[in-house]
Amino acid sequence: MSLLEVRNLTKRFGGLVAVNGISLSVQHGEIRGLIGPNGSGKSTTLNMIGGLYRPSAGQILLNGAPLHRLRPHQRVALGLVRTFQIPKSFGDMTVRENLLVPALATSRDRSPAAFRAIVSRAERQLAFFGLDSVQHLLAKQISGGQSMLLQIARGLMVEGLALFLMDEPFAGINEVIKGTIMDAILRMNRERGITFIIVSHEMPSVRRLCQRVSVMHEGRLVADGTVQEIGNDPLVIEAYLGGARVPAEH
Repeated sequence: MSLLEVRNLTKRFGGLVAVNGISLSVQHGEIRGLIGPNGSGKSTTLNMIGGLYRPSAGQILLNGAPLHRLRPHQRVALGLVRTFQIPKSFGDMTVRENLLVPALATSRDRSPAAFRAIVSRAERQLAFFGLDSVQHLLAKQISGGQSMLLQIARGLMVEGLALFLMDEPFAGINEVIKGTIMDAILRMNRERGITFIIVSHEMPSVRRLCQRVSVMHEGRLVADGTVQEIGNDPLVIEAYLGGARVPAEH
């Protein structure tokens, strides 16, 4: 059974069809890229999977269970987390407190030992993401790049995390922070088996991270395959890559 099944998913905003009957399957432990031109429906698709938008039609299944009637916090309880292109945090909480919130909210063990384990895990995440030096600052006081790292680190604190949706995690950040995010994705996928769906325009990052890539254009899914396969698909070249083929790996 696939971890995520999207079947004939559609979203209409009045007379505008933003997502038009797309279907895709994402396997356990996969890192899937979701690419396409601006306005192709990528973020709208993530918003439906994450629960911010209710589909106009279609189904979303996580481990075979329907999601489309569940609210975002209920989806988090099932192990589904997302980030946003513009990072969102609890601005009047410290960086450290931001990491503790999702773990405490999703943990079923309220014992002192469990709390100590959560604090220890938060400290490891702070160190890994280079946020330990700013952990006592309010989240609204840190830089944009640090805010992106914070929302990813916070998502990784959710108990039972199975599927992590990322919307443009590499946009507008420097190469050092970008490298930290890619290292975190690969490490968490390898060590914890976390599945990722990554919306990104950064093709070098997609090429490094993603086993498969799905391509959207004008609300439809127009291609699906490896980076090499989709990079040489005529529909993708026309719709997204501007006529430049993806070079072969050597």
